[in-house]
Amino acid sequence: MLSYAIRRVLLAFLILFVVMLAMYGMVFLVPGDPASVALGPRATPELKALLTARMGLDQPVAVQIWNFFRNAAAGDLGFDVWSRRPVLEVILEVFPRTLVLGLVALGWAVGLGVALGCLAVVWRGRPVDRLLGVLSVGMIAVPSFVVALYSLVIFSVWLGWLPAIGAGERGDFWGQARAVVLPAFAVGIGWVGYTARLVRAAMLEVMGASHIRTARAFGLPERIVVTKYALRVAIIPAIAIIAVGLGGILSSAVFVETVFSRPGIGTLITGAVQKRNYPVVMGTVLFMTAFYLLVVTLADLLIARLDPRVRDVLRG
Repeated sequence: MLSYAIRRVLLAFLILFVVMLAMYGMVFLVPGDPASVALGPRATPELKALLTARMGLDQPVAVQIWNFFRNAAAGDLGFDVWSRRPVLEVILEVFPRTLVLGLVALGWAVGLGVALGCLAVVWRGRPVDRLLGVLSVGMIAVPSFVVALYSLVIFSVWLGWLPAIGAGERGDFWGQARAVVLPAFAVGIGWVGYTARLVRAAMLEVMGASHIRTARAFGLPERIVVTKYALRVAIIPAIAIIAVGLGGILSSAVFVETVFSRPGIGTLITGAVQKRNYPVVMGTVLFMTAFYLLVVTLADLLIARLDPRVRDVLRG
């Protein structure tokens, strides 16, 4: 188990290193030097030289790469070109809003998906099961930004039930709760279908197991057999869904936050791209990659701890 954990951590660091290298290489792929692109065509040569020196682009490439890796490893992601604030400070200012959006979306998506998966197993082979199968595929197929646009028009513009933009005022819990409903719905709808199909498949796989047959032999209703005994098997897939889903949901939030003008990582990186603010773009991508790798690595270790099949493979 310890060797598996070490391998997973080393793999996470390797992936992060590759992403860092790709992000730094992005600077050299942009036509022109980054300082000229950021300042625009009317900037004076003196101002361009000043920004180039501030970004460390006047040094040899090998030195630039080494400084970038060294600073990033220490948590220094550079400075915002326009506000002159540390990039990490800028990210941490908006990341909690995106994290709340992701957790709310993931919570309702996994909860409803598990319930629909159980319902499909109880009614397997019947019209209800087939209907849920079609609905789950439809949920997966529809892009989150399309759901965001339609939900905004219906529930905000036509009905006026929920706010169309923003994240609510600080300290106003109910205002913030109302503001997160539509974005969380748009972000999580696809994961409802994905969770339902995965839970259904995992539960059907064990419906012929010995403990399930024993429960049926004692005359327990099918509903109890499914929810009390077969559902335990869905815990491990649910952990994988939470880990992978959180990363997918946070990436979807980039588009959804832009649609709802919700301040968060999505609006931050969109504005940084428009302003050619490369330190913020690179820092945000690195931060989100590190966060996602942390969640996935912890989930892998937890699954290895809980699943006896994985433990047997690791011991063998």
